[in-house]
Amino acid sequence: MNEQAIHTILTSVLRGGRLPGGVKLGEHRLAEIFGVSRERIRKVLHRLGHERLLDIVRNRGAFTVEPDLRESHMVYEARRILESGMAAHLADNLTDAQIARLREHVDAEAKALRLGDQATWQRLSAEFHFLLAEMTGNPLVQRQAQELISRTLMLVKRYETTAGSACGCEEHRAIFRALAAQERGKAVKAMTAHLSLVETRLRPTICEEIGPSLEEVLADEIAVFATSQEFAAAS
Repeated sequence: MNEQAIHTILTSVLRGGRLPGGVKLGEHRLAEIFGVSRERIRKVLHRLGHERLLDIVRNRGAFTVEPDLRESHMVYEARRILESGMAAHLADNLTDAQIARLREHVDAEAKALRLGDQATWQRLSAEFHFLLAEMTGNPLVQRQAQELISRTLMLVKRYETTAGSACGCEEHRAIFRALAAQERGKAVKAMTAHLSLVETRLRPTICEEIGPSLEEVLADEIAVFATSQEFAAAS
């Protein structure tokens, strides 16, 4: 397996909050799981650290990020500044094809929520914001959005109750409608309100549970990745 594939798999696991904070991702352990050299794993871990998806501690190694609720306001404030600007830009510049793609995406979110598929809804909910950043066509905006969204995904996974799902879905649809109608002011307001409401839904109480092992989590994600690659090859 090449470095990009390993990076894609670990990124999905980390953004999805599939592992608790503070878990050590040892080079030897990961090398065995992926069947590659420790050097290759080391490169991927350092890349993930640079992307702020892992904490790299000198002389100790790489650890999953422990979300800090005390930092949430600063992170969400940064997102409101960045993504309100994204909304203003996109309201003036979206193409018909991009509007159709966004409509399809929010419909998929609603369907997942209706079916009670929480895992799929959470993935699509995060992808909505990544998709908007991509549609700006600005690599600097995309890079900043990727880092900020990834940090808040960990907070949401750890501290938000599932009760916020329906609200979030409707908030995304409100953003989409404003963008599709080219209503810049409404789009900015809808985006700012959405991110503020997500922040207010974070709760300091945590229910600690024993989850699956690192090996189990990665085995599942590797299987999903392999299936997606097979589908892409057949298309």
